[in-house]
Amino acid sequence: MDVRRFTKPTTIAGDILAKQNIYGRGSTDDKGPVLAWLSALEAYQKAEVDVPVNLRFCFEGMEESGSVRFSEFAQEHKDIFTKVGAACISDNYWLTTRKPSLAGHGPVPLHSGIYRGTVHEPMTELVIMLSKLADSNGNILIPGINGLVDDVTPDKIAQYEDIDFDMDEFRSTIGSEAAIYATAKDTLMHRWRYPSITIHGINGADPSPNQTTAIYSKVTGKFSIRTVPTMEGKAVTALMVHYLEQEFKKLGSTNTCEVKQFGESAPYWVANTEDSEFAAGRAATNRVYNTKPDLTRESGSIGVTLDIQKALGHDKSIMLLPVGRSDDGAHCPHEKLDRDNHIEERKLLGAYWWYFANE
Repeated sequence: MDVRRFTKPTTIAGDILAKQNIYGRGSTDDKGPVLAWLSALEAYQKAEVDVPVNLRFCFEGMEESGSVRFSEFAQEHKDIFTKVGAACISDNYWLTTRKPSLAGHGPVPLHSGIYRGTVHEPMTELVIMLSKLADSNGNILIPGINGLVDDVTPDKIAQYEDIDFDMDEFRSTIGSEAAIYATAKDTLMHRWRYPSITIHGINGADPSPNQTTAIYSKVTGKFSIRTVPTMEGKAVTALMVHYLEQEFKKLGSTNTCEVKQFGESAPYWVANTEDSEFAAGRAATNRVYNTKPDLTRESGSIGVTLDIQKALGHDKSIMLLPVGRSDDGAHCPHEKLDRDNHIEERKLLGAYWWYFANE
């Protein structure tokens, strides 16, 4: 991490109340949310009020690196989770900036001036291959992928009408007019109910802004497919690999192409939003923010959720209770956490414990 990219001064603890935002890497993902949990516990202690539930904290600091060995740890130490009634994770964000929510990847280069037009260029072919993945509206072009997605029933579609989501605010958050869909319902359904493909980058070519004449002999493209319930990772991978291999054959190239998966695909996870833990989350949100929380269907790529679910057993509940807002800019140079969230989320967590104990 290049700390010089963070141009905003990080607010020290004693100066928090005088600032609107707290800036710094981890302010919203995920040091700020961890601090909110500890601060809620401290508030009970200072008020000399017994904490209404038994708490067991699990701090896992490698989520951004794939949570290496956590899955094995959770399985090897199931005794840690045996008597746990439910789990709650704060590593996601509000859907908007206004309303709380709950949520249930050899050879040397050639000179282009000499060899252009006479060789099969890997970069050209890679760009062609990547263009076969999705159209300009984000629709996946891989045959069979959409057939793996659950049908969306009319009652599920109706739920999107009640979610507080504003398209003007969404465009402000992304900082452009690049929104594909005009309505909140279509935007949220394609964000939560349908799979999507993102192309992340190309390795092996010239990364500089300078003029170049090289034809690189090996390039690698990286992309990910965000799946939704109840898509199975193995089926998605098989369809994707077969499709790209067939598309490469159509090029008639003398180059070679290898399509492979990096790491393991994450299974889907869906919570029961009607259980007692979510009831406690809704009650606590209403108490602190005087509003009903939106129930979202996203959790980023928090692999430990699945690991904890396996350790707890599928009869136990897990809820994702966000601390930050949609515009916090996690991982970005100006990552921040709003002061109001820093304060109110401590109240929310304390109320959540109380309602969970008394449901």
